[in-house]
Amino acid sequence: MTRPLDIVFLGLSLSSSWGNGHATTFRGLLRALSELGHRVTFLERDVPWYAHHRDLRDPDFCDLHYYETTSELLRNYQRQLQRADAVVVGSFVPEGRAIIDGLASVCTGQFCFYDIDTPVTLARVAEDDCDYLARRQISYFDIYFSFTGGPTLERLKSEFGARRTEPLYCAVDPKRHHRTSNAIEWDLGYLGTYSADRQPALDALLLEPARRLPDRRFVVAGSQYPSDIAWPGNVERIEHLPPSEHAAFYSRQRYTLNLTRASMIAAGWSPSVRLFEAAACGTPIISDRWPGLDDFFPESAIETAASTADVEEILSAKSERARLDLARAAREAVLSRHTAMARAREFISALTPFVGTRPAIDLDVESAA
Repeated sequence: MTRPLDIVFLGLSLSSSWGNGHATTFRGLLRALSELGHRVTFLERDVPWYAHHRDLRDPDFCDLHYYETTSELLRNYQRQLQRADAVVVGSFVPEGRAIIDGLASVCTGQFCFYDIDTPVTLARVAEDDCDYLARRQISYFDIYFSFTGGPTLERLKSEFGARRTEPLYCAVDPKRHHRTSNAIEWDLGYLGTYSADRQPALDALLLEPARRLPDRRFVVAGSQYPSDIAWPGNVERIEHLPPSEHAAFYSRQRYTLNLTRASMIAAGWSPSVRLFEAAACGTPIISDRWPGLDDFFPESAIETAASTADVEEILSAKSERARLDLARAAREAVLSRHTAMARAREFISALTPFVGTRPAIDLDVESAA
């Protein structure tokens, strides 16, 4: 067993899950790392949006600190960053470019990037339109951890200059995501913040089935949906659902819908945390189709749909026994490979062969912005 490590994360937000899917991933990973005996610190930019919607103010699994500016971060936490065995910067960190340049000259342990939005990041980097990561900075990192696996990992090295890449997919905490005693209320539900490129799929795979099946009940939970969406009368809306209520939400559905952003469908191998949460709760999943899905869920563990008719067929024709068999197979697949503890062990395994001092990076800041 490796010695306990001192690990510092800088991420979008740990304290608030409002419109922020990163929080669930960081909470599960950091909690598992703490249970393994590692010391974990999370540094978060103190911004009004998250400050007004905090649902985890005092985590018991890590030290959580806030900073207001990049200079304050580097000044107040310099010693902590210097002595850490690993410093991990996440995607979408405000002023990430400036922070990465500052950290690269300070860190003496492993310096890593954790991209929870890899296809989005690479598209923006390619256009030099990414305010949290510059192309020149990708080679600074000892390890580039990616939410997306498959061919993207090689592309990161061949096209963007990453020195080493490792998949670090999202995961589920079985202690918090499990079947509850709630009775089933909805035939099909969806949990996700509004996204313009997911909306056509939501229309086709949930809203239109709701119109065609007026005797069935549906639900959509998530924030930031435009006011001009015409919700069918049998679709219930929940504006925000904190992580503490996810298990009960999934347990109240006969099926749950998984929708993937267009860039992640194109890249493939980009599972959503909602897939793993629902499966751990014993709720059968209907998902859109994308390359690599069968690496996470065998055909016997998930339904896929490409049209309204596909969803209608599943909701109307599948037997209760087939539904429960699907749920059981998905739960077994997730609990055997995709828990937060499994991810924490993968993360530590990737770090430990290389833990130690490292030479300072010779920064090329000609294209810094």
